Amino acid sequence: MTGPRFEFKRSLSSPRLWRRIRQGVQIASLALFVYLLFEAYQGHVAHPWTDLYFRFNPLAALAAMLASRSWIGRLGLALGTVALTLVVGRVWCGWICPTGTLLEWIRFPRSRGASRPWRGRGASRPWRGRGASRLGRDRAVGTALPASLRLRAVKYVLLAVILAAALFGNLTAMILDPISMLTRTMTTAVLPPLDHAITSVERALYPIAFFRPAVNLVERLFRGPVLPLQQVYYAANVAIALLFAGAVALNAIADRFWCRYLCPLGALLALLSKVALFRRVVGAECNRCAMCAGTCPMDTIEPERGYESDPGECTVCLDCLTECPRQGIGFRWRWEPVWREYDPSRREMLAALAASAAGVALIRTSARAGDPDPYLIRPPGALDESFDEGEFLSKCIRCGACIKVCPTAGLQPSGLTEVGLSGLWTPHLVPRLGQCDFGCHACGQICPSGAIRPLPLDVKQLIVIGRAYIDVDRCLPWVDNIPCAVCEEMCPVPDKAILLRADSEGLEDEGSSAPRPYVRSARCIGCGLCETRCPLNGESAIRVYSPNEPPPPMGYV
Repeated sequence: MTGPRFEFKRSLSSPRLWRRIRQGVQIASLALFVYLLFEAYQGHVAHPWTDLYFRFNPLAALAAMLASRSWIGRLGLALGTVALTLVVGRVWCGWICPTGTLLEWIRFPRSRGASRPWRGRGASRPWRGRGASRLGRDRAVGTALPASLRLRAVKYVLLAVILAAALFGNLTAMILDPISMLTRTMTTAVLPPLDHAITSVERALYPIAFFRPAVNLVERLFRGPVLPLQQVYYAANVAIALLFAGAVALNAIADRFWCRYLCPLGALLALLSKVALFRRVVGAECNRCAMCAGTCPMDTIEPERGYESDPGECTVCLDCLTECPRQGIGFRWRWEPVWREYDPSRREMLAALAASAAGVALIRTSARAGDPDPYLIRPPGALDESFDEGEFLSKCIRCGACIKVCPTAGLQPSGLTEVGLSGLWTPHLVPRLGQCDFGCHACGQICPSGAIRPLPLDVKQLIVIGRAYIDVDRCLPWVDNIPCAVCEEMCPVPDKAILLRADSEGLEDEGSSAPRPYVRSARCIGCGLCETRCPLNGESAIRVYSPNEPPPPMGYV
């Protein structure tokens, strides 16, 4: 059964112009994303809209608000994306999303027709007309949907898992959010290697007098605003890169495979688009040439339904409009809810809810959840006065924005060894790589979900994020009587949290002459600059511990 045919003038005149407009919007959106990425790179937050794409992300907003049981005003702009989708469909996916744009542009050579996996252009689909019951269409007689259609349900399952886990206060699955995924990848796996490559070329060219002015020009223009002042290193960058590379590699199977079958944000917008007002329609001029079906990047045009398309899968890319030789396709205002066999059923949603509950319980009873890393240090403003991580983990969407903006690269994505799955890729400070800069509060300014509170600088400088302890078995003045005052000199606290004493406090070597450092715990805020600057190779002689950890055993001061 096919839907009604329409005699109509084309709702969009000059379709090629509209496709050019869409491509222009895609380029502008991707350029804006990259611009905002650099505007908040390495401690520089030029304006409060550097997290713009997260503010308009309805998946991030819904998941964070469900997990934290609170309204997050900064994410309220996501309602604009919801309203836009209810009116004109999934234009976010086809026009705005930077991840979707990259996946659309990255294509792999395939044989003819391979962009429609597991289903030929003329293959039939085992379902009946629109009037049949959703659960009874052909499933009653044991026919199964083709693999390409069954896979569409995967993104709805992932969406259900994310939202169900959020109900239990866990946002680990938000690592699959496309905006977070692209931001993390650019921050940890693209920009640092790019800087390393550029720096290597500069070092090779600088000794040559002819190239020296060009190298100096590049340094003046890009060092700082674009390239970091020093080489940065990130933990988990390989895993983060592999996740995004996997999404790209799936394009070898089908164009925009991630967008079609896996993207949880796309699934949320697809559900809203089912009832959108502006949608694709097929006119009486259609001669069933199938050119539109062959060009659809989402493979959502259905020959068995008169070349109609599922509005939940259509991204309003307008490619079919351009390819139609008889002007038989148009877009017009038409409200008619549409459901398909691969849409989520009640049973599937209940199964996802149960699986999420079991998964969250399993994560929270893991060994690492019960015994957190004693060196786990969260950014200032992430924890409340009781140092409870619950609220922080229920708001952190794993976007990596704070990691991107940290000027010292001390903020790192947490791995399984530090926090387990419950805090995977949440930010924590690794002082040996970089301290929490005493004059910086950028992480709180850029955090889109409020997981890190935006603190004034004078308040942030008083926040305790850890406690430093000196290992007397490694510290040079303590072990070898070698004068060293680096930690005391570097301490940024105005009244100094580290002091030098000439006495030996009753130790055996009372004849020691080198002043020894001591930590005044009541003054220490745990910024980690002392650990960063400790001149010892390998592990520092002074370590910053989590503030809720008991003091280390004997041998530390």
